[in-house]
Amino acid sequence: MWVDTHCHVYDEKMGVPADGAVGAAHDAGVSALIVIGTDARTSSAAVEIASRHPKVWATVGLHPHDATEGVATVAPLIGSPRVVAVGECGLDYHYDHSPRDVQRAAFAEQIALAKAHGLSLVIHTREAWDDTFDVLDAEGVPERTVFHCFTGGEDEARRCVERGAYLSFSGIVTFPTANDVREAAGWCPGDRIVVETDAPFLAPVPHRGRPNSPALVAEVGRFVAALRGEDERDFARRTTDNACLAFPGIAP
Repeated sequence: MWVDTHCHVYDEKMGVPADGAVGAAHDAGVSALIVIGTDARTSSAAVEIASRHPKVWATVGLHPHDATEGVATVAPLIGSPRVVAVGECGLDYHYDHSPRDVQRAAFAEQIALAKAHGLSLVIHTREAWDDTFDVLDAEGVPERTVFHCFTGGEDEARRCVERGAYLSFSGIVTFPTANDVREAAGWCPGDRIVVETDAPFLAPVPHRGRPNSPALVAEVGRFVAALRGEDERDFARRTTDNACLAFPGIAP
């Protein structure tokens, strides 16, 4: 059994209704899903979907792209009983859809919210590693922190793990050009690794060009297990156990 620690099944790019995607995932051996919020609308949708499915949980967060909307737009949803984390939040200097100072302020606010509510933190970082670590260090790393869709190499992986964080690997690890990510996945300590789809985005090879689905998280897991020279079933159990530690409250 696998856990998809990060998906967006409410997104119209899925091509199927959220309930259908959840059902297909369970049929494929995915025991639990975490649906991720990125703003007020999607955070609300994540909570609503989780409320309908006993093996689905939600996060509430403000993505760096939407940082100008203000953390106050999502904060009221954090108390919902199916919420297990704050995020995804962080810094994205590739697109800079929000000014960088606004991104950093929103990131800091959400770190504080995670700590205040005893929730996990889900981080999105792109082309902003140094500033991401600087904000984390200044605010204090929450007890349970997950770097979603990890795209760094071994150096960045070490810096994350030094701070007690988990690394979540997506279909990117299967891409032919993702040598740094594979290096990080091979190095990552066994108690710090989880897997995700980021559906409907980043479908793993050989599904590129089609919408991703939580049902495909096993393909990511199998790839990483083979990369690490681990038995697939053992790796599934290990990443499921890690997901439960990273997100207390989920019960595959």
